[in-house]
Amino acid sequence: MQLGIGTYTYGWAFSINGQTTTRLFTENHLLEKAKSFGLNLVQIGDNLPLHEFTADQLKDFADSAKKNDIQIEVGARGLTAEHLDRYIGIALKLNARLIRLVIDQKDYEPGLPVIINIIQNALRDLEKHHITLGIENHDRLKTSEFVQIVESVSSPNVGICLDSVNSMGAGEGLEQVVKALAPYTVNLHIKDFGIQRLPHSMGFQIDGRPAGKGMLNVPWLLENVSQYGRCQTAILEQWVVPESDPEATIEKEDWWAQESVEYLKNYF
Repeated sequence: MQLGIGTYTYGWAFSINGQTTTRLFTENHLLEKAKSFGLNLVQIGDNLPLHEFTADQLKDFADSAKKNDIQIEVGARGLTAEHLDRYIGIALKLNARLIRLVIDQKDYEPGLPVIINIIQNALRDLEKHHITLGIENHDRLKTSEFVQIVESVSSPNVGICLDSVNSMGAGEGLEQVVKALAPYTVNLHIKDFGIQRLPHSMGFQIDGRPAGKGMLNVPWLLENVSQYGRCQTAILEQWVVPESDPEATIEKEDWWAQESVEYLKNYF
């Protein structure tokens, strides 16, 4: 399994939610970070929408990645037939072998029959171009529904992008999620987390931690996923608790990334 970083390793640096900062990242910053960490893989998520790039921008990105011997994976949000077809084309331009896709987007939450039909109709192109589609477990659907999707499609080119935290939003714990989805996992999002009781004791807060500093048992996760032989890549993602100043938040995010990659390299 190959370790990489993505745009959600630097979620604040790629989209600071309207706050003023001079340090917003670009795709080239991500390539530079990967190279500085000694990694050869980057994943572009929907927080850097590649379908908004011009043809020249995509070519420049592909050329820069090739020059630095870095593999690209692409990501998108919103499973429609048109959007999936668009990202298959983008993957081809970037020599990407994986498309990570979040099904839902704002005001769009398709049912399982629609999801399955869209993916089945794209199978010919996915298989022809040797591209794998990884459906990310996001927080609307249950793990049993994700299993139903991949089993209904029944193709080696379609699997799960397993995020270690997302399904908590659907009321499901990590052990339950990994047990159900590990056999279908083609891409892994390693995202460490902490859970703490709020000061008033009325509820809990879940937020991010640097890899190895939270509650995520990374060796256990990797062992359970790797035993099935389908997952080829793992991407560090982060939920960095922000500071009051956006510049300080981005500095903290970079420090977490350095610490996390150093820890994760012990297992890759």
